Amino acid sequence: MAGSMKAVKLRIKSVQSTMQITKAMQLVAASKLRKAKERADASKPYLETMLGTLTDIANSNSDFRSPYTKAGANEKWLYVVIAGDRGLAGGYNSNLFKFMEQETKGRDDVTVLPIGKKSVEYFKHRNVPLFTEEYAEVAKITVSDCFQIAKIVCDAYCSGEFGHIHICYTNFISMLSQVPTASSLLPLSDLRTTGKESDGKPRELILYEPDSETVFNAIVPEYLAGILYSSINISYASELAARRTAMEAATDNAEEMIDTLSLYYNRARQASITQEITEIVAGAES
Repeated sequence: MAGSMKAVKLRIKSVQSTMQITKAMQLVAASKLRKAKERADASKPYLETMLGTLTDIANSNSDFRSPYTKAGANEKWLYVVIAGDRGLAGGYNSNLFKFMEQETKGRDDVTVLPIGKKSVEYFKHRNVPLFTEEYAEVAKITVSDCFQIAKIVCDAYCSGEFGHIHICYTNFISMLSQVPTASSLLPLSDLRTTGKESDGKPRELILYEPDSETVFNAIVPEYLAGILYSSINISYASELAARRTAMEAATDNAEEMIDTLSLYYNRARQASITQEITEIVAGAES
């Protein structure tokens, strides 16, 4: 009985130590989440301005042409996949990779530009061609890196190396819901409108130097860099939310386990004391 009680006591201490770690990770994730969401929200005005400018240029004349709006003849697909650097985030990484399997189903010629250590490990393990491993740690990606990624992606598209370029990341819906999603980066095929503003008034004529197509082609990499930076921040916020939820559940389970073990320990201790008293009384009577 004494050996059993000692083992239970050690088990309780072990679970308490684990609970302290999970609780700390929960608090750290919660504190970082707010900043990640703020960074993602702060990038929206930039994206809206860039998209508005590209749309205005694309609708400035009926003869507008750009390599970025023309559908690529090459059937090769490039996916920019944003995952995490670490685990302990519930189904954050696994859900994204399951989504990617469905997204690329039936597409044999797929290359991945992985962002995040888990993304690199996953696609390397499955022998999927990697465009580059230079941006393997999502935590170290800066705005400057996003502009570099956008530039090499645009160069690869314009050179005809890829005909379709998509981005895949986890969209932050709420603290309890993070949904993997994919969207097209190139070609930009949804910019042409009717040439009217939403209120029905004609668009103002804007002159661009040296010409509208040159300005458009110069803005596209900047716009894609903004999308990348925003997607990385949204993915990071989703990862933190998933980690916070997972660590909260782990902490609750640890507390429940400690309560169960404590109850068992107290019952065993009470039974041991009762047995000792019984033996003392029996010895005194004899």
